[in-house]
Amino acid sequence: MIRGLSATDSINIEPTPPRPRKPCNESRLQWEVEVCGEDFKREMGHIEPHYWCNLTHFISEYHRFTFCTETKSDIVSCYWPNPLVESYIIHIHKHFFSNCTLEHVVWVDPPDDTLTILILVPVFLTLAMIALVVWCSKRSDILA
Repeated sequence: MIRGLSATDSINIEPTPPRPRKPCNESRLQWEVEVCGEDFKREMGHIEPHYWCNLTHFISEYHRFTFCTETKSDIVSCYWPNPLVESYIIHIHKHFFSNCTLEHVVWVDPPDDTLTILILVPVFLTLAMIALVVWCSKRSDILA
């Protein structure tokens, strides 16, 4: 049965000291992350290379890989992501996804009609707001 607190009950509100955290074991983390990477490489081996740039074909494998690195980081008392894990993830990206970049994007100016509209609309809105402020300030002088 649940017992309610009364005004005479005392509650210990002293902060609890944080648990001491073990130092990060980076050499073990390196080994553990490489195990995650080998699993990911093996799983990606089952996917045709021309599908490697389509995330829908390997999203579950990639999720397992990142979850594995996160879990292993926690096991060896390291925060995630950390520079060691990030560099390994970048290594994996360079290995599998380096050819996935799109062609160089060429920026083109919009057509003249569109550009004119994009310039004139803010100019006319600014002028309308100035006219409204002037009109309201003159009107308040008349009403006062």
